Amino acid sequence: MIAALRALALVRDRVSSIEGGPLVSLAIATAILPALTDSAPSGLTIALDTLGKTYLRLASQHCIGLVLLHRVAVTSVGTLNSGAVVTLLAVCGVTHRDSCAYIFVVAIIGGSSRSPPSIVLRSNFGLF
Repeated sequence: MIAALRALALVRDRVSSIEGGPLVSLAIATAILPALTDSAPSGLTIALDTLGKTYLRLASQHCIGLVLLHRVAVTSVGTLNSGAVVTLLAVCGVTHRDSCAYIFVVAIIGGSSRSPPSIVLRSNFGLF
């Protein structure tokens, strides 16, 4: 359903034009699209179906290994995954209000801190 929406094309175009190189825009794309679908696996599937060819081309142009491309996409995907948060809250028996600060630290800060080390290592030291 989400993949067929016209709004996805707008999101796709905006995300693919983010400055900072293909790894940064891929990290942001694979963080945002799962938030729209409320599911990390669905969001990653849509992101890669929608943007995969573009990022494969960019990886080739920028000599970025496919392993790193995969690592950035997969580590970024869970950042804004509210479906997992809802499940976690239900299992723990707490409310959004009681756990908002903790969710922010673990999901947003923790989730968004996984991809930058890979990007920095690749950019500064040519690793991957």
